[in-house]
Order: sequence, then structure tokens, then C-alpha cells
Amino acid sequence: MPAHAAPREGGVDPKLVPQRRLSSGAAMPAIGLGTFGSDHVTPAEIADAVKGAAAVGYRHFDCASVYGNEKEVGGALEAIVAGGVDRSELWVTSKVWNDRHSDVIASCEQSLADLRLEYLDLYLIHWPFPNFHPPGCDVSFRGSGAEAYIHEHYMRTWRQMEQLADRGLARHIGTSNMTIPKLKLLLRDARIKPAVNEMELHPHFQQQELFEFVRANGIEPVGYSPLGSPGRPDRDRTPEDTSPTEDPVIRATAEQHGVHPAAVCLKWAVQRGQTPIPFSVNPRNFTANLRAVVEDPLSEDEMQAIAKIDRNCRLIKGQVFLWKDGQSWEDLWDVNGEITPP
Repeated sequence: MPAHAAPREGGVDPKLVPQRRLSSGAAMPAIGLGTFGSDHVTPAEIADAVKGAAAVGYRHFDCASVYGNEKEVGGALEAIVAGGVDRSELWVTSKVWNDRHSDVIASCEQSLADLRLEYLDLYLIHWPFPNFHPPGCDVSFRGSGAEAYIHEHYMRTWRQMEQLADRGLARHIGTSNMTIPKLKLLLRDARIKPAVNEMELHPHFQQQELFEFVRANGIEPVGYSPLGSPGRPDRDRTPEDTSPTEDPVIRATAEQHGVHPAAVCLKWAVQRGQTPIPFSVNPRNFTANLRAVVEDPLSEDEMQAIAKIDRNCRLIKGQVFLWKDGQSWEDLWDVNGEITPP
């Protein structure tokens, strides 16, 4: 690594960050910086966080068009490369939003233009439902064109994703917020299999069955909300929610290691085999998050203790993606093992 690209004091040498080997053979850093904060953090602040994160050793950045900040993040990525980090060292993900399922290629090209990149390392279908909702709406909103998961429609979107891969605009394609029944159909019908499934994963929501399924099928699990999403929108909060960083087992483990509970959640995630993408614009916090996964690993006993605190507590329930009145958010997640019918 060129001297001028060395990590800032207190940072981490990117070569020390664990890597995930994808089915293609490509290496993906096993921790990334999330960039969703558009409901409470400005795009400029997130761009500054991306530059700061790169300076302390991050090379993986998880973006999406719907976050409304890809232009600013693109300026940050351009500055990072100009500062001596080779593009090949970066892993940049973006996602197609629900209202562009029929226009995937143009959506990807817009993200590439905004991010000032010639290719994406990974492009995901953000949600399997093509259901648009306006910013700031409440959980009761239902769009006039909202529909259930219809596999034939999803496959039309996936065929466009495969074209992106064929053209080299996205070196890998993947899914997000999918379930086992939906993934089984996709794996049956896809010409190019998904490289990644992005999903909510934290110690209170371990999704063991889905986690094992994706890994058994050569799909890497990327975990969002790895700290329990303390900054999630109010519409995603319910009285039953719990916080993994407040869990007695997590707190006791953190005290034993002399770190914040967030660090324990991230150590657990990386050692378990998923790739967390915590969001922070605070340099102290995003630096500590990165250091957590390269230092002082959890013991096997500690890993087993955390495995026992799963509460099946989904925090990002997705109510705005439902397609008719009178539904429960569980209908999005096929909790009975079958795709919820229209």
C-alpha cells in the first residue's frame, strides 16, 4: 500500500481485515460501512464519514439509490482513489429500489454515474416487492400498484440483473430481504446465482435457518442492523423490540474485553461468518467498529453464549412494503415456510 494511502493513526491496515471468499473467487471485506442515514444525517455528513472510514482502513461501502446520497458518496469515493487507494481495493455495493424493478439497467447506470464508478462490485435487488412508498409515510401506507411477491415478475427483474453482470457493470449480483421459499425459486431459475443475500442479523435476530441455507448454497450473508439499528425510523419501532447492545450477556462480555457492547456484536458477527455493515458518522465509533473485528476475538464459550440469546426479534419489519390493508408484517417474511399469496 502506498505510504500516502496508509491508514490514519489508530486505524487498521486493510490487509488485516478478514475477507469473505465469494463463489466467484473474489474477496469481499468482512465488514463494511453502511450509508443509510438519510432520515437523520445529511448526505454531506455521510460523504465525510466515507472518506474518514477509508482513512482508518475501511474498503467496503454499502450504498443504495434510495438513500439519496450516492452523488455525495461518489465524490468521497473519487477523493479516496485520488488519495492513493486503488479502485481494485474497494468493494462498493449499490441496490435497485422497488420502483425500478422494470428498469434495472438504467437504475444501475444512474448509480454508477452518481458514485463516479465504472463498475459496481455488487448490485442487489433491495426488496423483493416492487412497492413504492413516499418518504416519511407511516406504516399504513399502501401504494396503488403494490403487489405481493410474484416469482415471474421477480425473475424479469433478475434477468436484467444478469445482463448487468454480463456487461460488467456489476461484477456480482445478489438479493436482499429474501426468504428461504423465495430463494429456492430463484436458485432454481437463475442463470447467474446470487453472490450475496443482505439480511437483518444481530444477536437478538440470528436467523439461523436462513443463515445456514444461504451459506449452504454458496451465498454470503451480509448483515444489516448488526447493532440493533438504534437509529432506525420510528415507523419500524414496536413495544416488543429489544436491543442487543443492552443484553446482559453482551454487556458482560463487553466488560470482560474492555470494549463497548457494539464491539461484541461485531466480533460475534464476523466470527460467526456474516459480513456486518454498521452505520456511523462518528469517527471514534466507526474506527472502534473496524478495530473490533481485527483484535481480541471472542472465545468459543462466548460465541456459544451469544448463540443462546437469540430472541427472534426482527427490528426492520417492512410494513410499508405490504400490498393490501389488514395485513401483518409477517406476511412479508413467509414465516410459515410458504410464500404469502397475493
